[in-house]
Amino acid sequence: MNLRLRIFALVLTLIGFAQCEQKKTDRINEKKILFNKEGNLSITSDEGLRFAQFDIEIADSPYERQTGLMYRDVLPSKNGMLFVFEKSEMRSFYMKNSLIPLDLIFIDAELNITHIHSNAKPNETQSISSKFPAKYVLEINAGLTQKLHIINGMKINFNRL
Repeated sequence: MNLRLRIFALVLTLIGFAQCEQKKTDRINEKKILFNKEGNLSITSDEGLRFAQFDIEIADSPYERQTGLMYRDVLPSKNGMLFVFEKSEMRSFYMKNSLIPLDLIFIDAELNITHIHSNAKPNETQSISSKFPAKYVLEINAGLTQKLHIINGMKINFNRL
């Protein structure tokens, strides 16, 4: 009986080691989050002069709005993400888990730019708030609003593909 118990204990030990060894070889394959063009957006002056054109992803579900551009290490200069909400309200964003410095452009229900927050820093947890109610928020690479001379009062137009 003692021999059977020892063999049983040895078999259990070997099975345990085999399980541990199997867990060591399991690997998580991380996938890069790639840009997925879902629409076009242009920014125009009151006179209708086009100042900028972007290919956009559209974040219009709660999950997409919560995740935004998190975990991405690059955003091409002609790309952006448009957050679409059901109604105009004061909006707050933060940069937690965002790896790219961004400009946030707050837009009202009439598609007018009402506030621009320039150069939001990656991984910053401090809240970035709109100064007026916003129905849309456009995120683009930091510095582009200044480079493209985008200012409050300009309008956006966008379409979904």
